[in-house]
Amino acid sequence: MTTANRFFEIVQKLAPRFAERAAAADVEGRFVSENYADLKEARLMSALVPTELGGGGATHGEVCQLLREIAHSCGSTALALSMHTHLVAAAVWRHKHGQPAEALLRKVAASELVLVSTGAGDWVESHGTVERATGGYRVSAVKGFGSGSPVGNLLLTSAPYQDPERGWEVLVFPVPLNAPGVTVRNDWDAMGMRATGSNSVELKDVFVADDAISVRRPRGQWHPSWSVTITVAGPIYIAPYIGIAERAAVLAREAASRRSSDPAVIQTLGEVGNALTTAQMAFREMIEIANNFDFAPKTEDADRVLIRKTIAANAAIATVNKAVEVAGGRALFRNVGIERLWRDVQGAPFHPLPEKRQLAFSGRVALGLPPVG
Repeated sequence: MTTANRFFEIVQKLAPRFAERAAAADVEGRFVSENYADLKEARLMSALVPTELGGGGATHGEVCQLLREIAHSCGSTALALSMHTHLVAAAVWRHKHGQPAEALLRKVAASELVLVSTGAGDWVESHGTVERATGGYRVSAVKGFGSGSPVGNLLLTSAPYQDPERGWEVLVFPVPLNAPGVTVRNDWDAMGMRATGSNSVELKDVFVADDAISVRRPRGQWHPSWSVTITVAGPIYIAPYIGIAERAAVLAREAASRRSSDPAVIQTLGEVGNALTTAQMAFREMIEIANNFDFAPKTEDADRVLIRKTIAANAAIATVNKAVEVAGGRALFRNVGIERLWRDVQGAPFHPLPEKRQLAFSGRVALGLPPVG
């Protein structure tokens, strides 16, 4: 059995459990801890880690499709897992290209370690305060959107530091979530993706050793590490929204079958199909650009991924909007299922980059300017 088939069989077995738990977790705004326990038992946290490092050896494209599949049952589970997975993906790229990442990947595989990201909120500027200390730094900050933080093990984050010689730079580093000075706030109470546990994480005078710094980059400037992250992460974090749109299209077809005498309903169902196909096409092209980690970091590829991310996000939202239109007033009832999909899909535009920022980024690239000004 291939790696892909093995993991897809696991996901299909887990799907009924995830679907059964989804509504209650959404209503209560409760993190999907039971689903995460199932994912860890099935070793899906390390699915992307190469087999020689103890992982599942899945390809980049395979994990994107797995996340899409999970979202058919529970969007929050898929999105939280995608936030962990995109960090693993960036580490896999570094490992495959001769950069230090083996230790982290082995740790993920050995204990199904859960990684928590804050990169989207930090972007190229980052935020927080950093002071030099003996053997390292003292970091204080509040980092938002830490999906999976209720059960997370390791925070991968950054903070700006004004080096006396190099000037302003951004330090990238890991912090154990049980380290002194780290607090996971219970503040995730959102309209959609309510069960992702995307709490803020507070760092208060947290010590970060010199040898823990994985990247130093100029603050406010584009760096090759971002070209890697965007290229591998884009299709991973858009995958749950494709799955949500696909589920909405299924519910729209079911609703239309009960209203097939209405020509407007039939036409709107056709619009569902067009929007969904657009989202799926953009998603597939994002996966192709990532090329299973076989690429050199290029701003042009990051730009191509960001353009398709905007197209995919807009088309996924359009798909669910049209599904609501097909279902009519019944779509407002929670037991129909479309209402939660509509709320969850609203998160798609806020992942890097939101459309207006993507347009500015792409326009600058087209003119041969630095992508961020």
